[in-house]
Amino acid sequence: MRSRLVFLAPVLALAAIAAAGCGGSDPSRSANASQPVVIIMRDIAFTPDRVTVPAGRQVRFVFNNTGKLAHQAFIGNDQAQMDHEMGMSSSMEGMAQGPDAITVQPGQRGTLSHTFGANDRLLIGCHEPGHYAAGMKIAVTGS
Repeated sequence: MRSRLVFLAPVLALAAIAAAGCGGSDPSRSANASQPVVIIMRDIAFTPDRVTVPAGRQVRFVFNNTGKLAHQAFIGNDQAQMDHEMGMSSSMEGMAQGPDAITVQPGQRGTLSHTFGANDRLLIGCHEPGHYAAGMKIAVTGS
């Protein structure tokens, strides 16, 4: 058993070095490529709960609902969040969808894209009944 470990250690080290080398940076590719921001939706929580994004570029958020309940993602400032919360509580139709809002069912994935300005301080909130009040929100800062 020990002789196998002695043999495998250098092989694994070389494999790790080779894999790291494959991820090299290509300036032309990275300037145009937009890495999505992956958000996990769980029952009454987003992970992460804070995100800093590049200003002036469109950011694509990918929401993975790993919970047992439907969740929403709505992008807006404090006032927009409060307006959306009031609209959802009064059951106004169409408030759950739109250019800055999606609903993601359990086990599903959804995406939202938004362009942030410099020093933007927005929130992504879930406005399913009771979720926003329980703290289901993400602080998003443009830099």
